[in-house]
Amino acid sequence: MRILSFATKNFADELAAFCRTAGASKEMSDSVAAILADVRERGDAAIAYYAAKFDGAKLAPRNFIVKPDDLAAAAKRLAPADKKAILAAHESVLAFNAKSLPKNWTGKNPQGAEVGEVHHPLRRVGINVPRGQVPLPSTAIMTITLAKLAGVPQIAVFTPCDSSGRVADILLATFHLCGVTEVYRVGGVYGVGAMAFGTTSIPAVDKIFGPSNAYVCEAMRQVFGTVGVAGLPGPSEVMILADETARPDFAASDLLAQAEHGSGKEKIYLVGTSRAVIDAIHREVQSQLKLLKRAEQLRHALQHGFLSIEVASLAQAVEVANYIAPEHLELLVKDGAVKSLVRELTTAGAIMVGNYTPTALGDFIAGPSHVLPTGRTGRFFSGLRVADFMRRTSVIRYDKAALKKAAPTVAAFAQMEQLDAHGRSVEIRTR
Repeated sequence: MRILSFATKNFADELAAFCRTAGASKEMSDSVAAILADVRERGDAAIAYYAAKFDGAKLAPRNFIVKPDDLAAAAKRLAPADKKAILAAHESVLAFNAKSLPKNWTGKNPQGAEVGEVHHPLRRVGINVPRGQVPLPSTAIMTITLAKLAGVPQIAVFTPCDSSGRVADILLATFHLCGVTEVYRVGGVYGVGAMAFGTTSIPAVDKIFGPSNAYVCEAMRQVFGTVGVAGLPGPSEVMILADETARPDFAASDLLAQAEHGSGKEKIYLVGTSRAVIDAIHREVQSQLKLLKRAEQLRHALQHGFLSIEVASLAQAVEVANYIAPEHLELLVKDGAVKSLVRELTTAGAIMVGNYTPTALGDFIAGPSHVLPTGRTGRFFSGLRVADFMRRTSVIRYDKAALKKAAPTVAAFAQMEQLDAHGRSVEIRTR
């Protein structure tokens, strides 16, 4: 297992090189661009072609969409324990995000004019729900719930089918329980193309949401501008920041949990305040690895995507974390350090505090959406929230008195920027 020391001369360069491997290669970028161009050009025919090529499914355009009755039927077949878990997660996500629902407001500006903001839900959104190696009902909950809370009138879900054209019952049931009726058995890069450009059978959306693998993340990056994109959430990441109070067995279990996602492109970071802390956690990783079903897959992820970093202080750990901007950041540190760390850690997608807050809680039940920025995009993106499904419009209203107060400032800027028509548009009202 690779270990870097903050104290070494070339630490910054080696860390940067490790982080860069998360980006798209030219080969990947070109491949994605070709698929998107084909979908834009050929529409339904291209969708059917890529469904057969990547998913082994022979789909006619009339079969792209899942019948609403099939969603309801899947919900009826749902095991009671699964339904209970889905509804519990939905309740937590709804309660958390309701607190951040944007509110309209009005007030007076310094000239006495009435100003304010109004918020409107987006007209139509597309939600990508990856199939991966197993269905991910949690992703449906973490996205659809926010769209419904925002009041989005058209929510279209895109998820790949299997070779028989089937979407897993657990996903169909979750879509139904979350209140969605428009579901397409279309996904991956070609699904992003369908969302962005539309086809005869699939109306284009205004904004794309949901997590993705490296290829789909690159597709979202390429269609940004044609449609909106809520961040670039790619392969999963976790960073565990551990001092001598960390439970090595807990830390190891969380590192392995993120490696379990299975794309092979996960990024797994362990930042320890001593070599002893790192070595203890490494030993636990090797021990627990023997107990897991996907041991070989996990070894591959650890070999290519696991980096341990030895720091001499929590201040150095903060510097490292803020550079990497990890999707998930666990603080397994002494209680007295937590408050200042949460204040100083400014780029993490989500922070889990303490030995009893594994990342899995954020993945399934805690409340915040688990759709979070990856690949260092946490430097400028935040985790998914209900406001991302809305637009804000400012509203301005002046009367004659307020306009008169504003006129000298407008005249000055009009002169500075040589925009005499701007100045005249106010002057003509104040004569």
